[in-house]
Amino acid sequence: MTLLAEQTTTEAATALERADVAVLPVGSTEQHGPALPLGMDHMAAEAFAKTAQERDDAVVLPTIPVGVSVHHRQFDGTLYVSEGTFEAFVRETLESLAEHGCQKAVLVNGHGGNSNALRSVARTLRDEETMFAPPWNWWDSVGDLADELFEEEGGHADAMESSVLWHVREDLIRPTELEAAESGASDGWGESIHGASLGFDTIDFSESGAVGKPTHASPDAGAQLFEAARDELHALLDWLVERPLEACWPRGHV
Repeated sequence: MTLLAEQTTTEAATALERADVAVLPVGSTEQHGPALPLGMDHMAAEAFAKTAQERDDAVVLPTIPVGVSVHHRQFDGTLYVSEGTFEAFVRETLESLAEHGCQKAVLVNGHGGNSNALRSVARTLRDEETMFAPPWNWWDSVGDLADELFEEEGGHADAMESSVLWHVREDLIRPTELEAAESGASDGWGESIHGASLGFDTIDFSESGAVGKPTHASPDAGAQLFEAARDELHALLDWLVERPLEACWPRGHV
């Protein structure tokens, strides 16, 4: 097992010496409507990250479960930190890992609201030549498959997310509540009036907190999505392991 948190300090020394890349799952604890648990995003990120735990060339870091979720604040149970706080926490976590000699990582992200902060973290660490840590959003890796499986614009607690959680944590999905989630959902993310984006908070355009068509979810679709995204993650890890560290840093002036 290469779950860092389960190692002793002496075992961690061996694991980190052997590892070419780290995997850091990040997500959120926020509302996902009446059918999905608050931990959907960090649970999905952790499930994908843990598929790397048997690799000899990777080490899986503890999950960061709270993210940039202020736009869900009106829904009960949502936890959030500011973008600056989240960015600093992720950056400093990776900086501490780099002190132990690991300078490559993949940020396995389960929450879209984290994306800007993660890109900023990755750029800062790369510019400083501390670590090369590209963010990886699982949903971006299976967009074509999701289009084949579902007829929705989606965006949150939709058929895609519901299906993945149904596969990862069947015990936590409430199938009988999918209809209620959809009845109060919006078709797409946000609200635009004459070209201006006015959907600052989710409650501005979704009564249930969901976006999309969660009733189209199924555990079979979830298995397909999970396996396809997992394969993409491992292809990224393979690429990163093989890439020389000096090729990861910013290029100089031409």
